Amino acid sequence: PVSSSLHGSRFLAGGLGGSITHQCFYTTTPANKYERKYWCKIAANGVCYTIISSSSSPSGQYRGRVALGDVPQNGTFTVTMTGLRSSDSGTYRCGIGSTNQGLYVSLNLTVLPDATVPRPPQLVRGQLHGSVTVLCPSGDTQGDRRRFWCKVGRSSCTLLASSDGFVNRRYQGRIVLTPQDGSGAFRVLINGLKKEDSGLYLCGTQGLRGQDSSQEVVLQVATASALPRRPKFLSGTVGGSLSFQCHHDPRETYEKKYLCRWEGGSCQELLDQQGFVLEPYRGRLWVSSSDPEHGSYTVLLRQLREEDEGWYWCGARSGHSELTASLKLLVHKGTCSSRDPGTPVRGTAPSPAAPSTARHGRVAEVMGTVTRGTTMGTAPRDITMGTVTRGITMGTVPKATTMGTVTHSTVMASASKPDLILVVHVPSSSGEPRLLPVLLPALLLLIGITITLLTLAKIKLQKQTGKLAENLFGFARALLV
Repeated sequence: PVSSSLHGSRFLAGGLGGSITHQCFYTTTPANKYERKYWCKIAANGVCYTIISSSSSPSGQYRGRVALGDVPQNGTFTVTMTGLRSSDSGTYRCGIGSTNQGLYVSLNLTVLPDATVPRPPQLVRGQLHGSVTVLCPSGDTQGDRRRFWCKVGRSSCTLLASSDGFVNRRYQGRIVLTPQDGSGAFRVLINGLKKEDSGLYLCGTQGLRGQDSSQEVVLQVATASALPRRPKFLSGTVGGSLSFQCHHDPRETYEKKYLCRWEGGSCQELLDQQGFVLEPYRGRLWVSSSDPEHGSYTVLLRQLREEDEGWYWCGARSGHSELTASLKLLVHKGTCSSRDPGTPVRGTAPSPAAPSTARHGRVAEVMGTVTRGTTMGTAPRDITMGTVTRGITMGTVPKATTMGTVTHSTVMASASKPDLILVVHVPSSSGEPRLLPVLLPALLLLIGITITLLTLAKIKLQKQTGKLAENLFGFARALLV
């Protein structure tokens, strides 16, 4: 089976008498670095016979025509075959292991008199939760050609995004195809990287008649990542306001830092740190503060509207490379808080050095600020929130829960989506006790019940006393008679 830690082309073509170079990309674990690398060809009986390996030289008809090179620090080994013959056509494996049944990728080699040698695969590395930029080569710039990005599987290439607005549901809000001016080339931007994003991809252009010009791309996502998982959902009410932090590498110099709105595989810029603000957002959206030393800036959005709901990207551009992160804004109808919606309340986040634990042990780093009546993350249904003040506590709030005054702020993990964290950090706007309006009616009711019980007891006692006196009078009268 094809291992997720080993990737390479599935098809190769070479011309008679020419040469081919095949690259295998592997995860740079100690076992993979120092294990045997091999190149074998599958015979009619199903056995894969070794042509060359890192521990043996080629023999027979391949002597002097095949070479294998390994670069462990880059996680790449390369096989080159020269003097191609028609008999070289067939199915091969490049793999890692002491036998030819270890980790491997199968590929088909076709040798033709006039074969066109494809471009070598492009290797792109990214960090878990981070972002990558892939530059796809120049193609036909005619308007009828569609740009595409697909992931190669066993028998087909699954379309993930295209220039006509299609985006696979697993990539909603986190992929953008951006054409380069006039060259026919385009960039693919992906953020929120996951382990399962590792693999072999194709990007290129496709005409109406199906002809295409494509580039193979191997994407490797490093599982040992220093990047924290950040919340991808913000929630607010109509008329309220919220702010959130955008992060970038403080060591880098960027040409532009911006916020854009994602829709249908493209992202329209709303503002940047040079002062640009898109007209419909003037007076409602701006960069409220910047912290270059720690690599962050804060964006404030006021007077929320229902149409503000959707995906947004924080971005920082440097040459052809861009660092991006996405978040989704949910806007709900509701009663606005008495607090001025233009005065956001800043939220706090747990320290990355000492992360807390939520359900299933998965915790999102909290970034952003919320106003009163505004939540960050996804909350369980039917939760009524009272006053929440200092500190951070992790926990799960069940459905239909009512919270009164709490002296420490609460972080709530959604039971249905454990990787989403809700942070509420809303200080009290007044020093008055918040429980008094709730306890006073109950206290009055208790006093009323007590008075009623005492009255009934008094009446009963009076009746019993009157009956006793009547009996004593009758007894005395009998004695006298």
